[in-house]
Amino acid sequence: MHSATEPQIAYDIDGQRWVKDEPGFVEAIVWAHQERLRPRCLCRPDADGQGIEMYVARCMDGYVVKRMPNTGSQHSTACPSYEPPADLTGLGQLLGTAIVEDPVTGDTNLKLDFSMSKLPGRSMLPTATTAKSSVTSQSQKLSLRALLHYLWDQAELTHWQPGFAGRRTWGTVRRHLLRAAENKITRGLPLLNSLYIPEVFSVEQRDAINMRRLRQWAHAMSTPGVPQQLMLMIAEVKEIVPARFGCNVVVKHVPDQAFAADEGLLRRLDRCFEDELALWSTEQRLHMLAIATFRMADSGIPSIVELSLLPVTAQWLPIEDQAENMLVEKLVRDERSFIKCLRYNEQTSKVTASAILTDCGTSPEVLVIARRANDREDLDWETNRLTAIEEPLPWTWKASNEVMPSFPSKFGNSVDISRLRIKQNNQHHPVKPRSLASG
Repeated sequence: MHSATEPQIAYDIDGQRWVKDEPGFVEAIVWAHQERLRPRCLCRPDADGQGIEMYVARCMDGYVVKRMPNTGSQHSTACPSYEPPADLTGLGQLLGTAIVEDPVTGDTNLKLDFSMSKLPGRSMLPTATTAKSSVTSQSQKLSLRALLHYLWDQAELTHWQPGFAGRRTWGTVRRHLLRAAENKITRGLPLLNSLYIPEVFSVEQRDAINMRRLRQWAHAMSTPGVPQQLMLMIAEVKEIVPARFGCNVVVKHVPDQAFAADEGLLRRLDRCFEDELALWSTEQRLHMLAIATFRMADSGIPSIVELSLLPVTAQWLPIEDQAENMLVEKLVRDERSFIKCLRYNEQTSKVTASAILTDCGTSPEVLVIARRANDREDLDWETNRLTAIEEPLPWTWKASNEVMPSFPSKFGNSVDISRLRIKQNNQHHPVKPRSLASG
């Protein structure tokens, strides 16, 4: 999801310079895929004009140029292929273990730490999980929350630019999540086979929507003698209410079918997500996302097996607490461009980057929130660690006892030299434009 004012995106394909979306570009990347050529992104060419190696992946609706694994931070912050260094977030501990990308096939294998099937005759009680309750010893698999964070990142729903205002709806979110799930494999099967994300509800299309939903849910019906496959749902929660037996989880865009759970789920939700639920109840503009596995009972009622919650802002940007809500809202009001950073499996007690400003020039600016639970020694250690990953010194807000500081200036404005560390041998030379290939 990129704005209409984004900078020109150019690639070198076998010695020819191509601008994305120009006539013949699609044919050029199809040819590159067939010939197993590596396009090079020219956002940050070196002294010899060589760009950053990419690869071409085949998707359901065509071909796309993708960054090579673990190279996102090499790109300019103005480039759509830029992503923060993985070690600034919780992604770093999962790359190469829980998340393994294959540039040859274009597939990404995901290892999950939750079950996607139910053995015949075995009871499965609903479980409310956060990273702290389902992840131990720095798990090298994706928890429910970590999987949601990963898909949100892959869908670039963590990215924000002023031009996105008013354009991000549930329909947009759903479309980008489904595209992000393409070519993702778990336990040898495509993730899309088991992923349910509700369509935008329409009274006029009610019957057609219900038919598509029931056809997809049929994959989670039980068959005697074989494990029952579970569905994975990502949806916005409307309400969680007591029912005659247990409780009902009601999601938006599915007005005629609640998801059943036993009464223990409600107690576990209150315990695991007390802070998130309190924030949601007091901030009317927030959405509450749920990622859950569910099975189809013989009665045809969907029943939740495992569930995790994630609050997001009105712009669908994930937040952890009120401090991050204030930070993100101010970034949006100030019309800044940024990437919201996510924890994945990291514990909430660990200091991580909350956001990365991408409008401060070719290098990112790291934003860190120091919460009450972080003592001075831990904060100093983590600040030094983050600085070693990405200079300059991170912007830090001690949310418990100080007013939010001013943000680093946008590119072109005055530079805050008190936070600047000079890097040596970091001059980037622009590539000389070549004549475009005829295609």
